[in-house]
Amino acid sequence: MTQSLSTIDFALAAPEIFLLTAACVILIADLFISDGYRQVSYFLSLAALAVTAVLVAALPGEHHRLFHGTFVSDGVARLLKLVACATVAAVFLYSRDYLIRRGLFRGEYFVLALFATFGIFVMASAGSLLTMYLGIELLALSQYALVAFDRDSPVAAESAMKYFVLGAIASGSLLYGISIIYGVTGTFDLGQLAMRVTSSGPNQIGLLFGLAFLIAGIAFKFGAVPFHMWIPDVYHGAPTSVTLFLGAAPKLGYFALTLRVLAEGLGGAVEAWQGMLVVLALLSIAIGNVVAVAQTNLKRMLAYSTISNVGFILLGFAAGTAFGYRAAMFYTIAYVVMALGSFAMIVALSRQGFEADRIEDFRGLGQRSPWFAWMMLFLMVSTAGVPPFVGFFAKLYVIQAVLDVGLTWLAIAAVLFSVVGAFYYLRVVKVMFFDSPDEGGGVTASMGLKVLLSLNGLAMIALGVFNGALVEAIAKSFQ
Repeated sequence: MTQSLSTIDFALAAPEIFLLTAACVILIADLFISDGYRQVSYFLSLAALAVTAVLVAALPGEHHRLFHGTFVSDGVARLLKLVACATVAAVFLYSRDYLIRRGLFRGEYFVLALFATFGIFVMASAGSLLTMYLGIELLALSQYALVAFDRDSPVAAESAMKYFVLGAIASGSLLYGISIIYGVTGTFDLGQLAMRVTSSGPNQIGLLFGLAFLIAGIAFKFGAVPFHMWIPDVYHGAPTSVTLFLGAAPKLGYFALTLRVLAEGLGGAVEAWQGMLVVLALLSIAIGNVVAVAQTNLKRMLAYSTISNVGFILLGFAAGTAFGYRAAMFYTIAYVVMALGSFAMIVALSRQGFEADRIEDFRGLGQRSPWFAWMMLFLMVSTAGVPPFVGFFAKLYVIQAVLDVGLTWLAIAAVLFSVVGAFYYLRVVKVMFFDSPDEGGGVTASMGLKVLLSLNGLAMIALGVFNGALVEAIAKSFQ
């Protein structure tokens, strides 16, 4: 007999139900809003995120399996969803002036971002491989459309096509891996999958074959080497407001993908996938940091920085321990905040007909806008891993997790390449404070954007000095 759904299932899925409904309502309402009243879509989108965050905060932190095990409500999903709501809201606030100046202030941007956020929510609460795949595709399709959002830009269209083609290959790899694992274990349910893998052992050839395809798909979605080729072109070609979104929010979804599938569903086969993640992490940290040194475009430099930071996130998973997973989550959240501020500085310095996406565009910012030069300095040195900023503690916890499992050589390599990475971050600082300013002005953004950017920069110190609060929240979410 088929078991019916209870009201508890729908109550615990209230944030997803509301967010999806709100996105559809805003999509339809935007059809009847003239260009002069486009602010309505903007404020409705912010309100939708605010209400969704309240609904998420009201969820219990206990573990619940909903909709016949296909959906999970627990502390990890709750924390990731709260961070996702805050991140996307910050993206909207940062992007408003940029979109208006370029004639791109349209409802599609906000609706697509809301659908992408819904995809992140589904991934965070996925209880089965099929649910996870649906979340991945919801997020991916929204991202493809966002990259091509500026229909008059041939560069954006080219980037979107590259992203779509390569993303389709990665999705196919993921789906093929899921089908093989289903054929071996007979289940899509991540809870049952964990039990069957543990009982049968990780050395089945079919399981290993499917695992290889799964990890290839995960590595592409994250942007890990050697599946990183799309990141620099997409970050560079997309409008900066879209790059701001791509560089931050999706990382939360892909962290959930890795945690749910590898750590939870295939945790019994950790010996099989640990070595693969070690290679991916090391290559990402090495190539990301080395190639970033040669970049003159700030968006491309930050793209390679993303690749190296993804390597550190994968280091936490490569440890294969509970502490490693918590360290990876801390790193993911810290990186999202750092990436938000870094790309937002490009948005703040951009003006009509001018995209401040070259490193030399920051020349003399210390004289033109001293306060925001210091905010950018905080963001850069935090991403480089300088104490007492949050980026230092993020790297410290991940490296500690690796050392705890005896991978000392990997920790040493990560530290050495971090030193290499410090060069290109400090180059931005040198350009801001030691080079003569050009004819460009300072930060001419609205007061709201300036306040938010200031809070973002100061958060680098606050989250570093008081990192115990975030560490405690993450540890509690895993209980």
